[in-house]
Amino acid sequence: MSFDTLAGTQGSRLATGPVTRWLDRQMSTRPVRKIFSTFFNFDALVLTTTGRKSGIERKTVVCWFPGGQGSYLIVAAAGGTAGNPAWYYNMAAHPDQVEIEIDGRTIPVTAEQLHGDERAQAWQQIIRAARRFARFQQHTDRELPVIRLTPRMPVQRTAG
Repeated sequence: MSFDTLAGTQGSRLATGPVTRWLDRQMSTRPVRKIFSTFFNFDALVLTTTGRKSGIERKTVVCWFPGGQGSYLIVAAAGGTAGNPAWYYNMAAHPDQVEIEIDGRTIPVTAEQLHGDERAQAWQQIIRAARRFARFQQHTDRELPVIRLTPRMPVQRTAG
């Protein structure tokens, strides 16, 4: 299935500015991610995508949920904003050039947006585990995309 979620017309506003950029950079480090994950009760991974226009590697920290059979589920929530996050468009352009870093391992994955019953089942699992995603959905008129990340190969390397 395709990556086909259009931006909405209404939604929350995300904080921007130097403090937000600094915090984003800090979240990409394992020790800080571990502290935030423990304190806020969520599992986080570093998502690496290739810029759809620039071709530059981009890293983003996102929450993840088990997707079954070794896969991972993530939500392109962007805090309930009207627009999809940039990583969603990067992933749509290059679904087979995605990597995740989790527990010190870098894993090449293939990204697939879920639709229909698959999305509905995954969404129920996600909002049972993290109610904040249901609140994000209430803030916007776009359907928050649920993405399954499936490992491409069993060989994994240790992240540095």
